Amino acid sequence: MSKETIDSIFESIASYGMKVMAAILILIVGLWLARKVEALFVKSLTKKEFDATLVSFFANILHGAIVVFVIVAAISKIGVETTSFAALVASAGLAIGLALQGSLSNFAAGVLLILFKPFQVGDAIKTDGETGVVVEVGLLATELKTFDNIKLVMPNSTIMNGAITNFSANPTRRIDLTIGVGYGDDLNKAQKIILDLIKADERILEDPEPQVLVTNLGESSVDFSVRPWVNSADFWSVKCDLTKNIKETFDAEEISIPFPQRDVHLIQEKIS
Repeated sequence: MSKETIDSIFESIASYGMKVMAAILILIVGLWLARKVEALFVKSLTKKEFDATLVSFFANILHGAIVVFVIVAAISKIGVETTSFAALVASAGLAIGLALQGSLSNFAAGVLLILFKPFQVGDAIKTDGETGVVVEVGLLATELKTFDNIKLVMPNSTIMNGAITNFSANPTRRIDLTIGVGYGDDLNKAQKIILDLIKADERILEDPEPQVLVTNLGESSVDFSVRPWVNSADFWSVKCDLTKNIKETFDAEEISIPFPQRDVHLIQEKIS
């Protein structure tokens, strides 16, 4: 082997070694830069009070994108053709996107739920026929705890595509009760009893003013619409207590609450 050939081989090795060292340097600096950019991104959005889940997710995407770019740059530095590599990555991304179409739909819905906040953790909601307290709002699914303590995980796309009733969104709620009394009873007396019971309950708010109105003349009863306002947290306890107190007080004051009745007549035929 001639001296010129040996020198050429050493030059090639040295040149390739320099490229490898440059690629390694690109990787080291690039990965360090990826971590720094991710930390700066998280810090910036956290100061602006973005949702922590969303910040973490987009930070991971940013970090991953920088890492991929760094790897491609390093591979390109040592002379590897990156066109086919990029095409492979794009094809793999398309295949994964098609396979995860439903998950991507849930992800998009999760981002919208986090951004627009139709409900928050701890809120009592009703959606897609299900009712419960929100335990966690994830990027793919939302976890509810039903009132009988059952864990319910619902896809975010299902929630976003339907109506959402948030029972906890407003600080106060109105109770709507329909109380019927007999046609022969004293309406003014019945109305006063209900109003006195409302005033006696400290959980019922004075503003807006409670209403006790005659709203219907039914087949067997005169119906009162009872509409007091309470704090949302007291809704069910006040509703149950007020219903019970009205019934017991009406009984004590001999005011009737009509209920459907049916008379059955038996006709006995003589058998000849």
